[in-house]
Amino acid sequence: MSTIKLYRHPLSGHSHRVEVLLSLLSIDAEIIDVDLMTGAQRAPEFINKNPQGQVPVLEDGAITLSDSNAIIHYLASKYDPDRSWLPSAPEKAAVVQRYLTIAAGALAFGPASARLITLFGADLNPDYAIAISHKLLLRLDSDLSSRPWLAGDQPTLADVANYAYIAVAPEGNVSLDDYAN
Repeated sequence: MSTIKLYRHPLSGHSHRVEVLLSLLSIDAEIIDVDLMTGAQRAPEFINKNPQGQVPVLEDGAITLSDSNAIIHYLASKYDPDRSWLPSAPEKAAVVQRYLTIAAGALAFGPASARLITLFGADLNPDYAIAISHKLLLRLDSDLSSRPWLAGDQPTLADVANYAYIAVAPEGNVSLDDYAN
């Protein structure tokens, strides 16, 4: 049995990006569902793991981490000896980091927020979220017109972090039809 535990919600895009990387790295992990609808993320035992009361949370032995980008950074650093998912060359690492920032910014305020509105009834402005989504998708589509992956010639954490919400953007009423890449 794995020493890695992933606390997640099955509809969480942030959890999904961690699950995708675990799969890509062939890491076996115990998956523990946190029922966000009943407030399990606010229970004292979960708050001890993540004071923000959010999924995902990863436990790897004595290490406990929250924040999906921090978790995928950790997993790539520790479990990818070839450093293909998180390049060690400063220039390439900086490009990956730029897309991780996009995932934490425009992606979160755009497609992720639009999906929160439709799936969970979040009290957010859908027009604003959809507008941000299309601005972001136009930019990423342009970036991908000259290369196969966001940060270069092979997939990296940049792709993993952004894929999770772009793949399900239509669930937030954000069409992908106009974006070839």
